[in-house]
Amino acid sequence: MDILLSALETLARWDVALALLVGSVGGVLIGAIPGVGPAVAIAILLPATFSMDPIVGLTVLLGIYGSSMYGGSIPAILINTPGTAVNALTTYDGHPMTTRGEARRAISLAYSSSFFGGVFSVICLILFAPTLARVAPMFGSREIFLAALLGIILVVTAHRRQSLIAAAMASFGIWLNTIGLEPVKYTKRYTFEQSWLSSGVNLIVVVLGLFAISQAFVLLMSEDEKVRLTRLKGSFFQGFRELARHPRLASVSAGLGVVMGMIPGVGEFTAQFMSYTYAQKTSKRPEDFGHGSSEGLIAAETSNNAVPAAAMVPLLALGIPGEALTAMMLSVFYVHNVIPGPGLFQNRMDFVVALYVALLILNVLVLVFLLFATNQLIKVVRIPNRFLGMCVLILSFVGVYSLRNSASDCALAAAFGVLGYVLKRLSLPVVPIILGMVLGGIMEVKLRAGMARVKSPLDFIDRPIAMILFLLIVLVLALHFTRVLRDHKERKAREWSISHASTSFASRLYRRRVTLSKVRARRLRAKRSPFSRPSTDGK
Repeated sequence: MDILLSALETLARWDVALALLVGSVGGVLIGAIPGVGPAVAIAILLPATFSMDPIVGLTVLLGIYGSSMYGGSIPAILINTPGTAVNALTTYDGHPMTTRGEARRAISLAYSSSFFGGVFSVICLILFAPTLARVAPMFGSREIFLAALLGIILVVTAHRRQSLIAAAMASFGIWLNTIGLEPVKYTKRYTFEQSWLSSGVNLIVVVLGLFAISQAFVLLMSEDEKVRLTRLKGSFFQGFRELARHPRLASVSAGLGVVMGMIPGVGEFTAQFMSYTYAQKTSKRPEDFGHGSSEGLIAAETSNNAVPAAAMVPLLALGIPGEALTAMMLSVFYVHNVIPGPGLFQNRMDFVVALYVALLILNVLVLVFLLFATNQLIKVVRIPNRFLGMCVLILSFVGVYSLRNSASDCALAAAFGVLGYVLKRLSLPVVPIILGMVLGGIMEVKLRAGMARVKSPLDFIDRPIAMILFLLIVLVLALHFTRVLRDHKERKAREWSISHASTSFASRLYRRRVTLSKVRARRLRAKRSPFSRPSTDGK
């Protein structure tokens, strides 16, 4: 109780209250604009949060992270264009409801489902906080190294059919982190006699380049689309009554969001598809899914909004981000010398609870804002893409230059922006680069610290948690390679069946041609035979 009161006292400050308001409203606006997304907004705001108090800066970033999914459902439902990538599944059932004149019902249902998922996950994590506080101190250097390694492996294996490319991108990120002075003996690595590389490659420069500047290039290259919107009439409270008719679906979807959010590298997409599949299999009308099913919309929106709070668990408890957005937030901790990990739960439990209470308040603020400002908010969908792209580009370079007043950082960010643009055009993953940079640094430091007490390879996993993490790594790799082999066999079987079918068709066609040619030859011989010619003497 004392911890909760201390957390509420922290949130009662005027600057924290302002951060809650700016984060909640700003995140909704960012999410409602297709093509921008929370990653771009957080990347641009990141340099500004370094001068703020940790709780203020993190509240702004968490507000944008959590509330952007609320706003992203608006264009997904109204114009079939997801505001954020995780709202793509919302278009499956949200837009069909709009086409048959149920736009208000769809948006109301999306709001209520998102609110339930967000609040459910925050309450679960507040209740689990004491357990986390007891478990977190059991993680030493070896356990954190293995957890970081597991995080990278999960990120790589999550990119199905692109796992080799994702592994290459993660390795590239790990290599980027090694540039500059190494952390123990301070010897130069990969600086190539360039003095400006001695300080290393700044994570924020890479983040702004890969996410913000590359997205600005995408927006500048795309054409503006004319969007026609209709004013939504009626109350938006209807969705809560409809959500109350599906308590089991909402609870399971939110639970899947919490579990998937706590696993590094998994995130919203896996939670969404698992909950959507569960909803379809347990529905009395599965044929409606993809054609305007309210159950499909509930599953998609509940699960994706349950993830942000859960994704903070590995970040706060172990200092291991599970995705790009939490990796960006990790830099705010380091700038203010607040080190996430086991010590945070032991020494700053009030800070952890304050973050979760802030997430709870954010969900309430977002819902109140959306219930009364939706008709005004939908107008942001009409903002031209090129105008947005130019604004993002200018703000990105301002943010990069403000870090160290360095023109070389701007040039480096522009180079990463071009790289990010090329990767997006080729549909290649970008997130593994950021996670490779963050987790690579953690792995290097923890491996060096852990090896001081290790005499043989088995000593590295001689503790229960280390052994469990090692077995999880082996299990994940085994399952991944099993899936790869199964996919390879299926592809080969498909190719064989296609080639066999084409060969059979070709052979049948050849036999038919041979038969026809034989028939033609017999007819031609019969025509040329003297016995078949008609008599010319009149007899």
